[in-house]
Amino acid sequence: MRGINRQITLAVRPVGFPRISDFNLSYSPLRSLVAGEVLVRSVYLSLDPYMRLRMNAVCAGAQPIALGEVMVGGAVAVVVESADPGLRAGDTVEGMLGWQEHALVRGRTLRKLDLRVAPMSTALGLLGMPGLTAYFGLLDAGEPSRGETVVVSGAAGAVGMVAGQIARIEGCRVVGVAGSEIDVSWLHTELGFDDALSYESAADIDRQLAASCPDGIDVYFDTVGGALTDAVLRQLNPGARVVVCAQTSQYNLERAETGPRWLVALVDKRAKLEGFEVSRCAARFPAARRKLGRWLRQGRLKYREEVAHGLEAAPQAFIHMLEGKNQGKQLVRLSESLGAAA
Repeated sequence: MRGINRQITLAVRPVGFPRISDFNLSYSPLRSLVAGEVLVRSVYLSLDPYMRLRMNAVCAGAQPIALGEVMVGGAVAVVVESADPGLRAGDTVEGMLGWQEHALVRGRTLRKLDLRVAPMSTALGLLGMPGLTAYFGLLDAGEPSRGETVVVSGAAGAVGMVAGQIARIEGCRVVGVAGSEIDVSWLHTELGFDDALSYESAADIDRQLAASCPDGIDVYFDTVGGALTDAVLRQLNPGARVVVCAQTSQYNLERAETGPRWLVALVDKRAKLEGFEVSRCAARFPAARRKLGRWLRQGRLKYREEVAHGLEAAPQAFIHMLEGKNQGKQLVRLSESLGAAA
């Protein structure tokens, strides 16, 4: 045994929104490496909405987190010790390492990062799963064309902020729907969205959408669902495309909302609705990362990160994100030892 690892584990399956008491700070010993393994020290943890679904006893398409198990999630880490010939101490890597300070994993499951390309944190955001979801979801499933109107829900989140900017790069008119007036201002002034709406209640969303999309809606990139999506479907143009990559408004409900209620709009408008999961595009990830990185260096893509500090901060930061109180990508910083290189 070579030390003690600190981890955040699942203590209780949440009912509705998670609570701090649903998580435990746990300790486990670190064993010696076997051939092909590496010991890594995590620097950034990724917090993402899908993790809430994995906390349930039943999770469609994925294995639920067992009680007492480390919370699932991606992380950027530094190799401390390696028994894999492809990695050496000091390398920076990204992988599914979970909410813990150290991890013992097979080296082949990790992606080595080049910190000359972009800051390491972007491997979990703009150049990671959120950015790739936005890239392939919008371009492959949404198929936007120049001059079309694209509406993005959850537009101030890690996926939505990238999807909207890519739509602008493609020459579309982009309307973002976010959770507060502060988010709306950010989408306008920093990210260059053509218009943005605050969705704090469903009371006047039809009127807001009609005013912001006078020519109708051609592409809807949906991460929220619920009544907001009902309202968008009512204003689709003929031949519109709807891309569903998340339904965050539904993840923390104690009782599921009724629906879908407006799918007849797809028939009336001859529209397409497609559920999207980014893993199906894995073979094309390197090319997409190169393109996203080029847009970033050119200043055509911007991003924002909210960073909590310390492993103990992860549960509260996760709840904060699920409540829609963050802008951009939510991260937890564990290690400060890399200084400016991070």
